[in-house]
Amino acid sequence: MGEYAHNIDRKGRLIMPAKFREDLGEHVVVNRGLDGCLYVYTAKQWETVYQKLSALPSTNKDARMFQRMMLSKAAEVDLDSQGRILIPRTLIELAGLEKECLIVGMANHLEIWSKERWMQLEEEQSGSFEEAAEALNGFME
Repeated sequence: MGEYAHNIDRKGRLIMPAKFREDLGEHVVVNRGLDGCLYVYTAKQWETVYQKLSALPSTNKDARMFQRMMLSKAAEVDLDSQGRILIPRTLIELAGLEKECLIVGMANHLEIWSKERWMQLEEEQSGSFEEAAEALNGFME
């Protein structure tokens, strides 16, 4: 959990927050996420996601499309000695990453956001935060 600001360099390298590095291990999977961000999974977390994707019915058009979109963009990357990952150019463009990025800790993965997209998302969704909590039927109680 948490929100951390780091800059991506011209080569596509992004520092992973020190808080997460030990849990991430030496290799991670970076993939397209939802809402315009990238997802970062540990190898173990990715295996769980991969198994769920593999179990989707190949006879369902939406399932095939979702598998294609998720699996075609997934990239295995290594953390270097400075705790950086090298994000493939296609994923950088997909997420609109330029310089300032935010790394957000989620329940079972990390999200990488362009600062601009993150600020826009927060602005759009902050007004409906309480409504979402109500829609989740007392989840926080």
